[in-house]
Amino acid sequence: MDAPKFTIRGFRPPREAARSSLGALEAKAMDAAWRLGRFNVREMVDALDQGLAYTTVMTTLDRLYKKGLLSRERNGRAFFYKPLLSSDEIQVGIAGDVFTGLIDDATKRIEPVLAYIVDAVSEKDLMLLDELERLVREKKAELERE
Repeated sequence: MDAPKFTIRGFRPPREAARSSLGALEAKAMDAAWRLGRFNVREMVDALDQGLAYTTVMTTLDRLYKKGLLSRERNGRAFFYKPLLSSDEIQVGIAGDVFTGLIDDATKRIEPVLAYIVDAVSEKDLMLLDELERLVREKKAELERE
């Protein structure tokens, strides 16, 4: 099924929308956080390698903590941070929100949405289509057991 290509004014793809909910420095800090794993402010300052003030990075990490993207624990006078979600988990969450919205909006005409998903998967890689089929079989078996 060929999907029409159009742009809705003010609409951004979910990946861009999620990324733009972060400031530029927050996005760079999250990229560095995924690379570092567990880190303190000094380690983040060094990882960003942009000549930023310690207090600027500290404030940025505090914002990411308050947004629920980082956890933190006190160790002496310093905080150690780590990402609460991986980049992949964030992408899966975004995809889940988008698909749930599409399915909720299209309950009477779900076939075009599902057909587009199959087309999008098969355009990327034929093996992904096999993987999609395997996942559908597994989910059916799981639901039948319940």
